[in-house]
Amino acid sequence: MNRDYEIYVLLTDTGTLFTKTIKLFTRDPLNHASLAFDSNLNEVYSFGRKNPNNPFFAGFVKEDVRGDFFEQTTCALYKCTISQHAYQSIRTQISVMEQNRDQYKYNLLGMFGVMFNIEMKREYAYFCSQFVASVFEQGGVNLVNKSPLLVTPGDLVNTPLLELVYHGKLHNYTGCQQRQAAATFRTA
Repeated sequence: MNRDYEIYVLLTDTGTLFTKTIKLFTRDPLNHASLAFDSNLNEVYSFGRKNPNNPFFAGFVKEDVRGDFFEQTTCALYKCTISQHAYQSIRTQISVMEQNRDQYKYNLLGMFGVMFNIEMKREYAYFCSQFVASVFEQGGVNLVNKSPLLVTPGDLVNTPLLELVYHGKLHNYTGCQQRQAAATFRTA
């Protein structure tokens, strides 16, 4: 039996110097994109800092959105309904990336390419919105009508395939989700 699955795209603004620099070029309020497999944001993946204190050591990461790095973060959470086949494809891609996380790097050169509308593909390298658009595309879901090599978080906001679930402070959302889960556990 085929059924639809929900998958999430989380856009954030952490307020870091790097984010502020990106914002100068994109003019988008939220400049980091992540993929989440659940609405509670327990499984969130992206390309970004491997160590929150070091912006130069970046690559494939499983993000802890409840950590200090995201404390003052503004976010928008979007839901996308996809087929079982697309969901399994995306799951498999993430699993492969997790198993080979050390060979994946941050595509800083590709980000510069976006600024000049030049596709700069590097093997095993992604920037955050390229990663999100790529895994969806390889799963058979084209979020935007352009190459993943040129996708910005602002492009993801404008796709009709994503439905806004929440916009505001990330810690308000994750705190609310934790309280709901605890209440459900107590009544079960």
